[in-house]
Amino acid sequence: MKIVVVGAGFSGLTAARHIAVAGHTVVVLDKGRSSGGRCATRRIGAAVVDHGAQFFTARSDEFTAQVQQWLSDGIAYEWCRGFGAGDGHPRYCGTNGMTTITKHLAQGLDVRCAQMVFNIERNGKSWRVRMDDGTHIDADQVVVTCPVPQTISLLVNTELGIPDAIRTIEYDKTIAALVVVDGVTAVPAPGGVQDGDSTFSFVADNLLKGVSPVRALTLHCNAAFSETHWWNDVTVTHELVMSAARDWIGDATVVEHQPKRWRMATPRTTWPERCWSKDGVVLAGDAFGGPRIEGAVLSGLAAAQRLLDY
Repeated sequence: MKIVVVGAGFSGLTAARHIAVAGHTVVVLDKGRSSGGRCATRRIGAAVVDHGAQFFTARSDEFTAQVQQWLSDGIAYEWCRGFGAGDGHPRYCGTNGMTTITKHLAQGLDVRCAQMVFNIERNGKSWRVRMDDGTHIDADQVVVTCPVPQTISLLVNTELGIPDAIRTIEYDKTIAALVVVDGVTAVPAPGGVQDGDSTFSFVADNLLKGVSPVRALTLHCNAAFSETHWWNDVTVTHELVMSAARDWIGDATVVEHQPKRWRMATPRTTWPERCWSKDGVVLAGDAFGGPRIEGAVLSGLAAAQRLLDY
């Protein structure tokens, strides 16, 4: 079979790898410039900054086994066991940023980035995946792992009967700031603070975290702040975020700073099963497996198995 996977994040790459291992032809399409999705790492000069998901945990036996393999392969490490007082539960990261793992997952796969999927339509008994440049790929089956609103727009003309509980899933937005500094910040060891004040849901010092050779902060605004300021002028909002960040920057000198926005960062509700499928189309992602990297990976595994059993 020939399979198209839309989305090169953890869920899509996991599904693609397992389908390829089963002997099928797989093409992965992603609109971004590189794989990773919301697990994103940016280089700003010498700084390495994780600006999407900051870490992951392993709660199930299935995902724990996968994480142990990543640790053995040297592409992941244990960052810490909680923030503040700690809770003893390991938090893991990619060794050179979170995209270290997704790049590893993409190895050996036909991953095509900067490919904007425009729509997915029936083509007899198979499917046609159209790109916005007018090209298309015909496939026997399709796995779609992008955020649900984007998925629905791609499948709008397919009459698949996607349940309302999936169609109505909404996402929290995240406004972020990436700040390279010179000097010691006010972020304590181990380099992460959750819900540290009324503006930020997470603040990370990427040097203390262990991914950056120089000090750089990632500051994620909470859902309430992000929703309130999302439609305001980006420059004005970024100045407001930088003002709020002063308490975390401390006495360090700001070398460079950049805004970052995630319009669909975290699903507010999730489908109770790890994937949904009909007529050779499988929907997967963190809105199905749960709003964590573990959920995305397990959803990708479930999608691959659903497709292979079809």
